[in-house]
Amino acid sequence: MKITVLMDNYTYIDRYYLGEPAAAYLLETGEKTILLDTGYSAVTLENARRMGIDLSRVTDVVISHGHNDHTGGLIPFLEAHSQKVKIHLHPDALLKKRFDGLDVGIPFDPAALPGNAKLCLSNVPKEIAKNVLFLGEIPRVNPLEAPAVGETDRRGVFEPDYLLDDTALALRTADGLFILTGCSHAGICNMVQYASALTGERRIAGILGGLHLFDPGPQVDFVIERLAALGVKKLYPCHCTSLAVKTLLAQHFDVAEVGVGFTLTV
Repeated sequence: MKITVLMDNYTYIDRYYLGEPAAAYLLETGEKTILLDTGYSAVTLENARRMGIDLSRVTDVVISHGHNDHTGGLIPFLEAHSQKVKIHLHPDALLKKRFDGLDVGIPFDPAALPGNAKLCLSNVPKEIAKNVLFLGEIPRVNPLEAPAVGETDRRGVFEPDYLLDDTALALRTADGLFILTGCSHAGICNMVQYASALTGERRIAGILGGLHLFDPGPQVDFVIERLAALGVKKLYPCHCTSLAVKTLLAQHFDVAEVGVGFTLTV
């Protein structure tokens, strides 16, 4: 399976792609071509064009959670491509969300999606391609990892948003599980433990994605200790992971630099 980073906060020197504070990853399995998130805007499509990637091959879109920096590129993608596409997401991803008074939820009306898009709502795990598992709602067994981020509208009342919609993909590889995540609001250790419990696979080949860790402290200390105990060795932190946290992670794990255009075969 091949992973290509179509959108991230960072770009590489002498590689002329575009960045924005967002995330989008292309997963090619041989059977299907899957987008995990779509970035903040149509810039994701421009990056794919510059990379020579044909997004008309995309069969499935997975929304990791309902924030606009992961869903804003969906409508431009659907308008630019006419193939039938399944869109997998947790039902709560469709709820209104706000942060510091700003609307940060999905920037479109789900009822007005083009006819080639089929919403596939699920809060339970499901296989969307061979060896590709959509994790659904992640049990929060490590509460320290999953603080509220902004607010969400439930039944007309805004309340703290614990982002129960936050999910990830678990890829079964010859070297163990590889976790592909958008922001890890549910907690990266929670995600890894749940994927391992679902599959019975204890080997963790690696993790790529945002970890939503910014400031050194108890949460980061816990994540380092727990990931080490789980046997994680290779990390590809990006998007919502600060330099300070990447520096700490690199003291304990093999940490790779990730930016727009990064590719990896797992």
